[in-house]
Amino acid sequence: MQDLFRVSLLTLTTYFFLFTVSVQSQEPEKESIQLFIDCNCERSYLRQEIDFVNHVRDKTLANIELFIYDIANGSGGRTYKLDFKGKGDYEGTVNEASFDTNANMSSDDIRKGLLQVVKNGLLKYVLQSGLADKIEYKISDEGIAQRQDIDFDDPWNNWIFEVYGEAELEKETSRKEFAYELGFESDRVTEKWRVRTDLQLNQANSEYVQDDETFTSERFRYAADGSIVRSLSDHWSTGIFGGARHDTFTNLDFRYYFSPAIEYNIFPYNEVLRREIVFAYKIGYFHNDYIEQTIFDKLSEGIFNHSLDVQVRYRQPWGNIYSRLRASSFLNDFNKNRVQLFGSLSLRLFKGLAVRFSGNFEIIRDQINLPAGDASIEDVLLQQKQIATDFELGFRVGLSYTFGSAYNNIINTRL
Repeated sequence: MQDLFRVSLLTLTTYFFLFTVSVQSQEPEKESIQLFIDCNCERSYLRQEIDFVNHVRDKTLANIELFIYDIANGSGGRTYKLDFKGKGDYEGTVNEASFDTNANMSSDDIRKGLLQVVKNGLLKYVLQSGLADKIEYKISDEGIAQRQDIDFDDPWNNWIFEVYGEAELEKETSRKEFAYELGFESDRVTEKWRVRTDLQLNQANSEYVQDDETFTSERFRYAADGSIVRSLSDHWSTGIFGGARHDTFTNLDFRYYFSPAIEYNIFPYNEVLRREIVFAYKIGYFHNDYIEQTIFDKLSEGIFNHSLDVQVRYRQPWGNIYSRLRASSFLNDFNKNRVQLFGSLSLRLFKGLAVRFSGNFEIIRDQINLPAGDASIEDVLLQQKQIATDFELGFRVGLSYTFGSAYNNIINTRL
């Protein structure tokens, strides 16, 4: 009797196991990958090279959304942050990755590197799809040989340098313009420090002929700016800024300034790719020597000033928001002040419809550098000298709508 019971129990266990295997084998495979990509990158190249998924233009049709955010980094390149989000059959499956570029990388190096990171990020989803048993994964010989514990010796000690120059010549029957710009930049970025310098030399000459009369304009400017910034914590930073310049357009024979500053970011700095709300306060001193006597009968003067700068930036799947408000004034006369507001908004409304707004408004009450006397018609038309103004205003709006096939994966760049 006991043996019969054991046989019956074994039989039931066998049937239960076979039933479980049968049910599991009949579970439907997850649907094929419908990928939506939003980035400031070569999406056509990604669609062409990633041919094991269906690319869709409308994120409502996607079961995997990929948002790529980018920002300038300390090596002179950009850092790309990749956010993968699963929907439908892939709901709850998320992934993150990053890709750093530098100033020495070509555009082809960048797009190939970004492509590899995107493919690696999609692997998690491919393993859950019907393509799981079709995967062939290989680690390169270089990757196998690489030792992660090797200390890298950077001969430049995190310094990045850039030298640039540009010249422009335009000529017509009655008009001739020539301009050039030379510059040098250096930047050193570590986890705790950022040191920057910027040197510029600009000159622009114009000549106009009207009724046998020749009008000429010459504008010359050189500037040197530098800063040292120290990170204090995940939210606080402090630094000092300084520089000097000469600018014929703004009536500056020589100007120098220095400004200590402190900054607070509501969010940790490691979230800067997605969001930031930053408050920066500067207080400092500048000294101006003027080319011509000013409207306040000054040939030189030194002034203490301060400013508060607030920046808000959000990079989200629904769009991007950026706004900056800067208010400054002289410490000895708060009536001499300036308020600058700039904002931009990009919204993805639905499917292929996106709208973009941007604008700037500036209240100007600190033009102590304006030369005395009335500006001539030549100075105004040729922009030889800066003239008085109370405000500046600008606004831009753009709308785009894309429609048609949402599933076409074919790339064709033929004429």
